[in-house]
Amino acid sequence: MSVNFAILGAGRIGRVHASAVASVPGAHLVAIADPMHAAAEAIKEAYGCDIRTIDEILASTDVDAVVICTPTDTHADLIERFCEARKAVFCEKPVDLSLSRVANCLKVVEATKGTLMVGFNRRFDPDFMAVKAAIDAGRVGKVEMVTITSRDPGAPPSDYITRSGGMFRDMTIHDFDMARWLLGEEVESVFASASVLVDPVIGELGDFDSANVILRTASGSQAIITNTRRAAYGYDQRIEVLGATGMVSAENHGENRIQLADKDGFHSAPLLNFFMSRYTAAYANEINAFVASVTTGDATPTTGHDGLMALALAEAALKSVAEGRLVKVSEVL
Repeated sequence: MSVNFAILGAGRIGRVHASAVASVPGAHLVAIADPMHAAAEAIKEAYGCDIRTIDEILASTDVDAVVICTPTDTHADLIERFCEARKAVFCEKPVDLSLSRVANCLKVVEATKGTLMVGFNRRFDPDFMAVKAAIDAGRVGKVEMVTITSRDPGAPPSDYITRSGGMFRDMTIHDFDMARWLLGEEVESVFASASVLVDPVIGELGDFDSANVILRTASGSQAIITNTRRAAYGYDQRIEVLGATGMVSAENHGENRIQLADKDGFHSAPLLNFFMSRYTAAYANEINAFVASVTTGDATPTTGHDGLMALALAEAALKSVAEGRLVKVSEVL
């Protein structure tokens, strides 16, 4: 069975998903919707799909699934509308910036028996999947400590800062999801420290650009997350998992994997410098997993509940920074 897709939103992440859909066997892009005609036209020209309005896609009989890449404040409404129309939904994170709005949206998904997958693409990175497979196979024993390094090469524009929900809800939310996934149990408490070290304008807008977070589960396992909006050497994405009997890690990706040695020492290629190049395979893998869920009826591998819990950790981190204390996740849910 092939799955016919429409993409809502032709911006940067919409282009990423259009490429991913085109690369996945059994997926076919039939329509794009975006009020910016030039952006929609570029995807139409690249992939041979139609340009339609969201209302037209909602009524289309040749669309089985949608990928929501619109602004965050539209996500929950669109999820509800398309679930009620009996179309499968893949939505970029977050579902919403409000925990109560996410919870109400998930009630609609459940009531309509809708299919919803939330886009936490890093779970589908081949290296990170191999880390998880090693954990699940018992290769490192019980997980005791997870260390996640996630550093962007540069800060986004100020207008993005104001609409994204801030560092914890937009950037660290990926790491919160990875931590839950790798720890294998829910996080009980959060302690976060955050600063403005990269750009004072970010602070003036009420956000942070540098943060460290410690997560702790009921069993005592911990995850440490380190984030910054500035890594002068490239897009820094590393994971280490320490277990009772061993350790497994995933290192950065460079422009190539060679190492050259000469009289001046050892030299390697620069790191990949943007998420779209670093996670190309991950985006294709997550769409492939979504197609499998749609065709088989199995549960999606990243769910609305995952989106809710990652946002809850972000809210707990914000509360921890504001109040200078450890915050129980139960305080924000």
